[in-house]
Amino acid sequence: MTEPALAYPLPEEVSPTLWYVAKTHPNGEQKASFHLQRQGFDVYLPRYLRRISHARRISWQPRPLFPTYLFVAMTGADQRWRAINSTIGVAHLICDERGPVPVPSGIVAALQNEEDDRGLVMTGRKVPFEKGAEVQIMSGAFADHIGRFEGATDDERVVILLNLMGRQVKAKVNLDVISARA
Repeated sequence: MTEPALAYPLPEEVSPTLWYVAKTHPNGEQKASFHLQRQGFDVYLPRYLRRISHARRISWQPRPLFPTYLFVAMTGADQRWRAINSTIGVAHLICDERGPVPVPSGIVAALQNEEDDRGLVMTGRKVPFEKGAEVQIMSGAFADHIGRFEGATDDERVVILLNLMGRQVKAKVNLDVISARA
């Protein structure tokens, strides 16, 4: 007696999905991402908020974390990688003599874990002070003054409340020049 044929074949060994890096044309990250997704590729374009100063106005705009680069996911068995090189907006996939070079495992996941609820990677240094903490300015025009930490303005500067001439004055200083008061 013969065994019945299976209605569908058994799955072959599933290749893991790996991330690769594609170099894009200048300012072509969005265009490349759009066209790669249309072809069925998973794409990850990490972005962060960048401070833009123009005509005495400051705004924060999302920008690519790695300008002219984006990540493309493929399975190890996927041989469609040559199609990436001819995609609109893509200059080329990063390769060596053997073919596309995968990104070390965990890099893309680590970037995705750093995203906030808007999908933006948080890049700023972590400010080691709580609001209201007593700090000392170590150098500059206000060296040796004691103040209260008010908050951070961006990646490099913080606001300190100083007691000058009998009243509290807000001063913006570099994060590197303050320390916790001992």
